[in-house]
Amino acid sequence: MAAITASMVAELRGKTDAPMMECKRALTEAQGDMAKAEELLRVKLGSKAGKAAGRITAEGVVTSYIDGNLGALLEVNCETDFVTKNDSFLALANAAVQLIAKNKPADVAALGALPYAQDGFGPTLEDVRKGLIGKIGENMSFRRFKLFAAGDKLASYLHGTRIGVVVEFEGDETAAKDVAMHVAAMKPVALSSADVPAELVARERSVAAAKAAEDAALATAAGKPVQSAEIVAKRIEGGVQKYLKEVSLFNQSFVKNDKQTVEQMLKAAGTTVKAFTLYVVGEGIEKKVDDFAAEVAATVAAAKQAS
Repeated sequence: MAAITASMVAELRGKTDAPMMECKRALTEAQGDMAKAEELLRVKLGSKAGKAAGRITAEGVVTSYIDGNLGALLEVNCETDFVTKNDSFLALANAAVQLIAKNKPADVAALGALPYAQDGFGPTLEDVRKGLIGKIGENMSFRRFKLFAAGDKLASYLHGTRIGVVVEFEGDETAAKDVAMHVAAMKPVALSSADVPAELVARERSVAAAKAAEDAALATAAGKPVQSAEIVAKRIEGGVQKYLKEVSLFNQSFVKNDKQTVEQMLKAAGTTVKAFTLYVVGEGIEKKVDDFAAEVAATVAAAKQAS
């Protein structure tokens, strides 16, 4: 069985906000599998275990560029937050997003091959990236981008440099920009309930079913009545429907007026949102957690051995 370290417990606690001992128990039961342990905590603790799941640890910036009906959204990663404030790094990111919109590269490799010079490096964007790695002393990479060239109207919103949204729409620009800001705040996964990916729905149903089974087991152990299969099924489906409303843009309460949904706000503004793209810096990237105590101990041991 995999050893459960303090750093693993701390990482799971950071993702879930669950009590330390609950995190340790979940990791032990999951035999060290972080994703499985997180799901076990969701079953046991419900929504409490998911409230901090959006915390992202990897560093970098998200930047956007819009010129009429042409635009791009780009994420550029680096190793530390310090570099995200470096002028050369920011210049590289802003130049790259404009190159995407103007040249329409097929992928990150094609983006890197585009002509560009900066800080004495070139003649391609990739050459500049490599040059800045040597100059700044930290790795950096173009992680992902989205090109918008379908002819729809575009609105964007950047929350600092860590969250970026582009909305494709028809109608009122102010309403579309409000939606972009809403997306950055509420992070929906789809336009409507029908658009939520099937794997997310299946996962939510699985969690709801497991939670219902645990509740039944606790009731049996306490000598209390157990709900009928029909009631349990309705509870599970009700939980899934609640989830779908919470993660679909049109069903969410509008951040500027919680008395109406986003769909209602758009209808009142005579505006149609066709799609949105949301980038959060480091989303899905596992950042290395340095064990400084172990590093110091290893350095001391090496020094003793050398002497």
